[in-house]
Amino acid sequence: MQEIINGLNGIVWCTALVFLFLAAGLFFSIATRFPQLRHLKDIRSLIFEKGDSKSEVSAFQGLTMTLASRVGIGNIAGVAAAIAYGGPGALFWMWVMAFFGAATSFVETTLAQVYKEKDMGELRGGPPFYIEKGLKLRWLAVLYAAVTVIAQGILLPPLQANTVTAGIENAFGIQPSITGGILVLVLAAIIFGGVTRIAKFAEIIVPFMAIGYIVVCFIVLGANVSEIPQMFVLIIRSALGMDATYGAMIGYAISWGIQRGLYSNAAGVGSEIFGAAAVEVSHPAKQGLVQSFAVYVDTLIVCSATGFMILITGMYDIIPNGTTPLITNLGDVEPGAVYTQRAIESVLPGFGSPFIAIAVLFFAFTTIVAYYYSAETCLAYILGEKKKIWMRNILGLLVLGAVYYGSVNTAEIGWGLGDLGIGSMGWINIIVILFLSKKAFKLLKDYEIQKKKGKNPVFDPVELGIADADYWEKEYKNIEQNNCIKNQEQ
Repeated sequence: MQEIINGLNGIVWCTALVFLFLAAGLFFSIATRFPQLRHLKDIRSLIFEKGDSKSEVSAFQGLTMTLASRVGIGNIAGVAAAIAYGGPGALFWMWVMAFFGAATSFVETTLAQVYKEKDMGELRGGPPFYIEKGLKLRWLAVLYAAVTVIAQGILLPPLQANTVTAGIENAFGIQPSITGGILVLVLAAIIFGGVTRIAKFAEIIVPFMAIGYIVVCFIVLGANVSEIPQMFVLIIRSALGMDATYGAMIGYAISWGIQRGLYSNAAGVGSEIFGAAAVEVSHPAKQGLVQSFAVYVDTLIVCSATGFMILITGMYDIIPNGTTPLITNLGDVEPGAVYTQRAIESVLPGFGSPFIAIAVLFFAFTTIVAYYYSAETCLAYILGEKKKIWMRNILGLLVLGAVYYGSVNTAEIGWGLGDLGIGSMGWINIIVILFLSKKAFKLLKDYEIQKKKGKNPVFDPVELGIADADYWEKEYKNIEQNNCIKNQEQ
């Protein structure tokens, strides 16, 4: 079974998929004239913009919800693997992927906002919605939703939980069954509270965990401050094949850097934008720009922090694509979180193991919460609104059971199944948004025109000729009515 899954993953996660994502990001960046750079000033204010309703998800909560899904154990173990198998230059190509991926995230998030719906008082949206309404392919939308439910609702949570309990046991000696039980209880309190409680949880935890991780990175860099220039030189030279040691690894650096960058921020996979679709904004492009910044936070900040700590302390081995070792600073150590752990231990003895265990706890736990929300949204899409209540309860119980199972058991085969699900989602979504991208381009232009006129951009789907944006047609009428009432009062 493992061989079959590995073979399928070799097909799904082939070089064509990796470079399709890179090419799509380049195309989106050029077609939109690099909004991920031009609108950085706007993004700062849009992140903290509040909606009119206290019951809806704010822009900042939407950002933290998607970061909860993006920032996970891949930001620690994934970066270590990229360096081990692709060399220091892999980190540079992760940056490249993040830069172009920010434009991809803008496109898919804007589309998710355009075609979102109101489901029992909560806003819902994502790839299934814009596949059905934008392309008129209900069967493809259901297929994508089903893959998401299986991958993020059943296969991936146990793996995140297993990483947490293993780290806690290693650092503090607490049995996995105890940690797993606590995880289930806290998780239950959050996921059965609905999207608003999930948003409030992410709003508090995500900034806390990200800032703590960055602070430790600065401590490690500060202790090795004289090595910082040499570290950047090593990254650039390795990435471009200019370093004598890594000259023959440029292909591995590009491949592993792009693939791990994609796996980390998932820009274009569609799995990270369900939370963004639930945000209350006056124009879809607003949340599209905010989510382009989320890619920066995930890869340019958190992943870079991991890479910098590993490289500046020399706590890594280089095993070109898993073949004969080229550099053995650590010896027989499997690439993963242990690289980061030892990097921190070299500066803060006795601190690395417990810190990484706690970091993984926060990273993985918030990711599980985000997985549940994505799976719940997709299941609600498949079954319909009337079956929402009992469906949420059953899915919640399945996720809780999967988390506890993963906490006390190893599930090596699950990694392959999870990769297969995410890769399948990626193939569907990236092709879909390429076909629908003109609508996102049109919305960006509309947003920019209104901004130049000094207006707060408001989306009118009828004026732009975008059909099936039912939520926005009603919302625009409400906004117009409110404006008329305000004008009459004045």
